Formats: sequence, C-alpha cells, structure tokens
Amino acid sequence: MKILVTGAAGFIGYHLCEKLVALGHTITGLDNLNDYYDVNLKLSRLKELGISDVPQYNTGIESNIHAERFKFIKLNVEDKDNLPALFEESNFDIVCNLAAQAGVRYSIENPFVYAESNLVGFLNILEACRNYNVDKLVYASSSSVYGLNGKIPFSVDDDVDKPISLYAATKKSNELMAHTYSHLFGIKTTGLRFFTVYGPWGRPDMAMFLFTDAILNGKPLKIFNNGELYRDFTYIDDIVNGVTAILLKDVEGAPLYQLYNIGNSTPVKLLDFVHEIESATGKEAKKEFMPMQPGDVEKTWADVSKLKKDYNYEPSTNIKEGISKFVEWYKQYYNYK
Repeated sequence: MKILVTGAAGFIGYHLCEKLVALGHTITGLDNLNDYYDVNLKLSRLKELGISDVPQYNTGIESNIHAERFKFIKLNVEDKDNLPALFEESNFDIVCNLAAQAGVRYSIENPFVYAESNLVGFLNILEACRNYNVDKLVYASSSSVYGLNGKIPFSVDDDVDKPISLYAATKKSNELMAHTYSHLFGIKTTGLRFFTVYGPWGRPDMAMFLFTDAILNGKPLKIFNNGELYRDFTYIDDIVNGVTAILLKDVEGAPLYQLYNIGNSTPVKLLDFVHEIESATGKEAKKEFMPMQPGDVEKTWADVSKLKKDYNYEPSTNIKEGISKFVEWYKQYYNYK
C-alpha cells in the first residue's frame, strides 16, 4: 500500500518507516526537521533510510537504499498549500500522523508552537484525508491526556477532561477533531495514546537518553519528585509492532472512530529504571533529587486489553533487555569508549 508517515525523522516515525518498507509497502516520509532537539540525530535516522542529502523545503528525495519504496519530503503539516498538493499527487491509502510538537515541559514556555503544529497541522491532515479519499488515518495521541485521572491503570474509557499541560490539551483536542471527521465524513480514525517509549535512536529530551548521557559522562542526574515517579516504559519494537498491526489490519465490525492505549502495561519506578541503566553502563549515577515539575504526573500505567483483544498486541521486551539495547546503541552512535 501507499502510506504517508509524518514525523518520519522522529524516533517512532523512523522505526515505523523501516518496518513498513521491510514489509513491502511504498512509504512517503514527511518531516519539517525542526530544531526542538539535535537536527543531526534526525538526519542520521534519515541516513539509515537512505536519505543522505538534506532536502530543500517541499522537495522529495528518493532513498538510495530502498529506491522508489521510500521517499522523503521536508514539509510542515500546517502548510495549507503544499500538504494538500502532496495528497493530490500521491493517492495515499493510509496516513500515519506522528508529526507533532512534543514535550510536556516545553509546552509551558512555548504554547503557540503547539497550537500551530498539533492543532492547525492536525486539522490540515484531517482535511487532506477528507478531500483526497484516504481510507484510514492513524495518529499519535499521548498518555498525557489522562492528566489528573486518579484511576489506575488508565483505560481508554476513563474521563480525560483534566489535562495538566498544553501538550496534553492539544492531544485531547486531536482526539475530538478526529471524532468529528469520522462522524461527518466517514473517515476511519484511530488515536494511539503512547506510553513512555524508549529504545535506540530515541529522543534526547526523554528520560532514557538523559539518564544514560548523564551517567556515562559523570554529570548530575536530575530525578524529579524525589524518585517517586512511575512510568509505563515501552520498548520501541513493541510500539512499532502495535502501530503496524493497526495500520495494516481492519477489525471486522469496528466503529470508524477508535482509541487505544499502547504501552507495556507494567509501570516501573524511576529509581529502578536508573538502577538498570547503572547496571548496563557499569557506572553509578550522581543523583540530584528534585521536586515535582509542573505538567508532570506521578504514575502512568496503560490498560492495553482493548489492543490485545483487537490486534493480539503483546509487548515482549523487558526493561533490562530494552535498556541494554539502548546503551549499546548510544555508545556506538556517540563513539563512547
């Protein structure tokens, strides 16, 4: 099938493109290559996909590894002229929208960036799907939508009307917007509430990357809420396997509008996570205990029973194995001896 993956130079987007190309699909990867974090990391991911040159804006480049089965285009999802033109010429069967301004804490200081990318950009995607007969849209939501929800584990049936960051509010808005387009225009939309994804090629602003970098380089490690945080850390391969299943399979009799949690369903205490990184690196962390940060929640825990039922989703990578693979990648990528 012809599939558009937005956010293709991002962490999840890159791994998803690799998987879909390996399965024989024709992929167009889209990303604006913004500098929220190190652009060189994004370019290195693209190089793994066979995109060795930095493209000009709104210019497509074919992979030198996968040929016509992977093409990359540098483009903003909020571009109301060029995004629809791309849809018109490409005849996509499926769209997977992973493009978004990420980060809970960053949204407190830079709210307008989130409105443009996560609201205007997502609306542009919905309109393009509507106008150019895209059969299915799968998009990234976030576990952050659960906000002040006190019920554990988090279920897609829970109330999510109390977000505690603008980032979370934009993701909840995406779900509402998708519902509207499913209802009005008959588009299949599936929102995925991701729970703390980690693994090789991960984002430098995420705990896995920050902790490993600090431990290996002897820097103080900031541990928020004095370590009393629990996260449903989920390895990238498990995430990509789940997303791929949702993209390629239709559940008989399913409603047009769907939401799923996608996580490991096994919360890990932050200090235990740090301990496993210490074990994998062979170095002890210099811990600096900090208070709770605005916008953070104390515990995340995904109820993935719906995803298991509909798509046989079964995460299989434990924390020890996943952290070991990340540390190995980190040392190789940064030439750490």
